[in-house]
Amino acid sequence: MKDIALHRLLAWNGPLITLLGLALALAAGLLLVRLTPLGGVLFVGLAVVGVAAVIEPLVGLAAALFLGLLWAYLRAEVPQVPAQIAQVFVALTLAAWLARGLVRREIRIPHPLGGQGNRKGLPLLLPLLIFLGAALLSLWDAVELPVYGVPEFIKWVQILLLFIFVSDHLTPRRLPWLLGALLVTGLFQAGVGIWQFGLRGEGPEHFAILGDRFYRAYGTFEQPNPYAGYLGLMLPLAVGPLAIMVRGKLVNWYTGKLVRGRPSSQSTNLPTYQSTNLPVYQFTIPSACPTLLVGGVSTIAMLAALAMSWSRGAWLGFGAAVLVMAVALPRKTRWGLLLVAVLVVGVFSLYTAGLLPDPIVARLTDFAQDVRFEDVRGVGINDANYAVIERLAHWQVALEMIRYNLWTGVGFGCYEPAYPRFALINWPIALGHAHNYYLNVAAETGIIGLAAYLLLWVAVFWQTWQVTRRAHGLLRGVAIGLLGTWTHLSIHHFLDNLYVNNVHLYIGVLLGLLAWLARPCPTARSRL
Repeated sequence: MKDIALHRLLAWNGPLITLLGLALALAAGLLLVRLTPLGGVLFVGLAVVGVAAVIEPLVGLAAALFLGLLWAYLRAEVPQVPAQIAQVFVALTLAAWLARGLVRREIRIPHPLGGQGNRKGLPLLLPLLIFLGAALLSLWDAVELPVYGVPEFIKWVQILLLFIFVSDHLTPRRLPWLLGALLVTGLFQAGVGIWQFGLRGEGPEHFAILGDRFYRAYGTFEQPNPYAGYLGLMLPLAVGPLAIMVRGKLVNWYTGKLVRGRPSSQSTNLPTYQSTNLPVYQFTIPSACPTLLVGGVSTIAMLAALAMSWSRGAWLGFGAAVLVMAVALPRKTRWGLLLVAVLVVGVFSLYTAGLLPDPIVARLTDFAQDVRFEDVRGVGINDANYAVIERLAHWQVALEMIRYNLWTGVGFGCYEPAYPRFALINWPIALGHAHNYYLNVAAETGIIGLAAYLLLWVAVFWQTWQVTRRAHGLLRGVAIGLLGTWTHLSIHHFLDNLYVNNVHLYIGVLLGLLAWLARPCPTARSRL
C-alpha cells in the first residue's frame, strides 16, 4: 500500500512541477506583452519554447544559454525586456528535469565521495561543494551580503545545479544537440562581433582601433574583454572535434598507403583508425556530421571575431589553449610535446622574420613596459599606460583586502562594495572586480577560498586529461576541446573575470559534460 501511495504521489508531483515551470514561462511572456510592442511575438516564442522545454529540458537549456548572453545588451539597449529573462528558462529546465525524474521515479542523488550502495558517484562534485562551502563561510561577515554576496553565491549554486542536470540528463543521442546549441550560440555572437568590427561603419568612440577605421568587437556583452573571453571558451569546443577528424583522416590515408604498398598477405594486420573495437562516435556516423559542419563554420567565425575583439587576455588564453590541446591530441604525450615545439618554433620564426602583422605584435607587447610589481600610487598616468596601471591598482587593492582578512576575505562577491575602504587615491572608482580572478577570489574568500578554488580546477584538469587518454572519436575531440576551454579560462583569469554576463551558465554545463564523459558507460554509448 505504501508503494502504491508513493507512486501516486510521484505521478501527481511530476505534472504539477511541470505545470509550475510552464507557468513561469507564460508569466514571463505576459510580462513582455505589457512591456514592449513586440511582446506578442515574444509571448508566442516563449510559450512555444516553454512547451518544448517541458517535453525535452535540453530545449530550455539551449534557450537559457542563448538568452543569458543578451543580459548586458537588454539592460543597456532594451530596458523594457527583463535582462535576466534567461533565468526563467534555467528554472523551467530544472523543473522539467525534476518532473521527469519524479514521474519515472529516477531521481538519483549523487554521492560526493563516489558510488556507495545504490548511489551513483559524480566526478568533481566534492571539490565543487568544498568551494561552495568556502564561499559560504566568507559570507559570515560580508560587507554587503544581500546586494552583492547572495547573487554571487547563487551563480555558483546554478553552476552546481546545471552540472548535476547535464551529467544526469545527457545521453549519446543528446550530445550532438548540446554541442550544436553551444556552437550555434557562439556563431551568433561571432556574427554580431564581425558586424560591429567593420561592417556597421560606426561604433563607440573608445572602441575605435587601427586609425579609427574599425571598432573592437563586443557582441551583446557591451564590453570587448568578456566577449572575447566567452569566444575563447567556445572555440576549443569547435577545434577539438575538428582536430580529431583531421587526425583520423591523416591516419587512414597513411595506413591505406601502407596497405597499397604491401602484399595482400601482410596488409591484414595493419591497424586502422576506424577499428571496429572503437566505441561510439566515429566520423562516419551521420549524427556527428551536422555537429562537425557547424563546428567548422563556427571555428572560422569565432576565430575572426576573437581577433576583432582586440583583447590581449583572450589572445593569450586561446594561444595557451591551442598548445595544451596540441599536447593532448596524439595518444603518446611525447608526440604532443613535439607538436607544441613545432608550433612554438613556427610562430617564433614568423615573428623574427617580420611576417606577423605589426598591429597584433604591438598589441601583445606594448603593455610589458608598464607592468611593474611595486606600489603604483605615485606612477604617472597617461593615455598609453592608463589601462595597465588601472589593472595594477585594482590588484593592489585586492592584496590590501587579503591582508585585512587573510582567512575568509571580505565576503564572496563583495570586492566592489569593499573597494572604497582600500582604494588608492588616484583610483577611487571600482571596476566591479580585481581584473585578476585569483586575486579577486582571495580578496573575497581569503586563503581558504583560494585554496578551494585551486583544488576545484586541479581536479577538473586532471579529470579532463584522463578522459582525453581513454575516449575515442568525437568523445575524445570534445574532451580535448574541454581541456582547451579550461586552459583559456585559467590563463584569461590572470587579467579578467569571466564569470559575468551569465557565462557561468556555460561553465556549469561544460562541467556537467565533463562529468558525463568521465563516467564509464560503454553499454549505453555503444547503442549509437
